[in-house]
Amino acid sequence: MAAPARRLCHIAFHVPAGLPLARDLQRLFGFQPLAVREADGWRQLALRSGDAVFLVNEGAGPAEPLYGLDPHHAVPSATNLCFDVADAGAAARALAALGCSVPVPPVSMRDEQGAATYAVISSPAGNLSLTLLDRTGFRGPFLPGFRPVPSAPGPGWVSHVDHLTLACTPSSSPKLMRWFHDCLGFHHLPLSPGEDPELGLEVAAESGPGGLRLTALRAPMGSAVPTLVLAESLLGVTSRQDQVEQFLARNGGPGLQHVGLYTPNIMKATEGVVGAGGQLLTPPEAYYQQPGKEKQILAAGLEPSLLARQGVLLDGDRGKFLLQVFTKSLFAEDTFFLELIQRQGATGFGQGNIRALWQSMQEQAARVQEA
Repeated sequence: MAAPARRLCHIAFHVPAGLPLARDLQRLFGFQPLAVREADGWRQLALRSGDAVFLVNEGAGPAEPLYGLDPHHAVPSATNLCFDVADAGAAARALAALGCSVPVPPVSMRDEQGAATYAVISSPAGNLSLTLLDRTGFRGPFLPGFRPVPSAPGPGWVSHVDHLTLACTPSSSPKLMRWFHDCLGFHHLPLSPGEDPELGLEVAAESGPGGLRLTALRAPMGSAVPTLVLAESLLGVTSRQDQVEQFLARNGGPGLQHVGLYTPNIMKATEGVVGAGGQLLTPPEAYYQQPGKEKQILAAGLEPSLLARQGVLLDGDRGKFLLQVFTKSLFAEDTFFLELIQRQGATGFGQGNIRALWQSMQEQAARVQEA
């Protein structure tokens, strides 16, 4: 591995001026302002909930925004993952030696709270770039060049980023997996026993051709980097786009489809999001009527009718359970969305929940296409 990632620092978004993403993250999901920078046509606002940090780059300018790139992308999207590395300069040189494009060579930034060095590399995942950051010499709340923003404590619905899911073109997962392994030290994480890394986990459509392939990757041992999930459509002849194909079309190619945010209390978090006006995906009606589902929910110490009312999915057994709920897209283009996830001893993603998400997103995609 050329540049082992030690932790995820932040996820950056690029949106047009006036788009209410930063406001929605605060109002709907409990993120709080952390630091801000306004210069060169950009307003860059960092928001935090627990250890999860989002950087909203709003506007456009003649110069690149700090710690990233202006992707000149046609639609608002999540465009950058910033990883902490031991030595940003050495990491950038090592990746360049592997053939990676380095559009922003190592840059050192300094203010009264210390210094940091970063470089930006292009990834093979569409408009997604990666920032390599060394801020061991910085003592401030975010990064040099940003002004701290005082804020009250948030509701604590989100504690950290659990996973990141990239929507990929068909048959591209093996190539992406090798790239993240060689460049950042990620390794295959099986989602099912005996899984072939080249094939991943295949989720077939309930009727007709097509389906979904998921390949999970984990960062080097000892790092604080979320699991990376590669999602691609299984080839099939259908009259309607599935949700990955729709993302690729609306986003203009591969990219970050959703972020899984860990919550210590998914029922409380979901109630808060809905109460603030957030919109969640509705699971298929048959999900909660599956044989054994009520018993499974009760075994987790939860009330089936409450889960159904709030749209929370549950999978697992033997005292290990996974709870998930998914938002509708945060953008009018119906691309990027968020997931709230709580783990009660479970480490995977639950094949039953994956199928339910697939079906609910197919239904949502159909409604969008018919609108």
